[in-house]
Amino acid sequence: MNKKRVTFYIDGFNFYYGIRRSKYADEVWRKCYWIDMVRLCESFLGEGQELTKVVYFTASPLNPDKSSRQSAFLNANKLINGDRFEIVRGKYLEKHIICPYCKGDISRPEEKKTDVNISIRMIEDCLIGATDTIALVSADSDLVPPLELIQKRYPNIAIKVYFPPSNYSNDLKDNLLHHRSRPVEMKKNLPRFLNAIMPDIVEKDGKRYTIPDKWKNR
Repeated sequence: MNKKRVTFYIDGFNFYYGIRRSKYADEVWRKCYWIDMVRLCESFLGEGQELTKVVYFTASPLNPDKSSRQSAFLNANKLINGDRFEIVRGKYLEKHIICPYCKGDISRPEEKKTDVNISIRMIEDCLIGATDTIALVSADSDLVPPLELIQKRYPNIAIKVYFPPSNYSNDLKDNLLHHRSRPVEMKKNLPRFLNAIMPDIVEKDGKRYTIPDKWKNR
């Protein structure tokens, strides 16, 4: 019997900051930044399922140090997993707001395109028959409309939602409950994360990537 194809769509911003918030409560989450995403996602598969691909949606941070850490993580995952790990990039833009107290101009980076990119890709994969199950890793309620469209137009495509550590969305939960499904709270699955941590040094085919010092457990 053919196995059901599962594609994971990772909201990188949501995922990263979920781990970051979890780290403040429990320091063990620090090294969970350095995760083999394919291995982690495979750990959530059920019987009769196979992982087709992990599609990771993100944008390069404007801060050089943050960008360097992100690049090490993404490159290590690509080196280990090849075509099973795909990166789709949005971008950061400087957003200017006026402080309501001091009336000063505050510049703040804001990620753009990620939710649109995720929506388009999920729908496209349904359209071309590239997957049997959509596994969305996000707690962004802006992704409810594309899920509703998929549920209506592609009823044979199964949908599973995984809330990144320390993130939650009632809107996504209510959508799933309406279709008799439940989200998975990844924070309750710390052992899966710990089992998916990459070696501090990832080497293959003459390439080498090292966990950033800031992410190491001290």
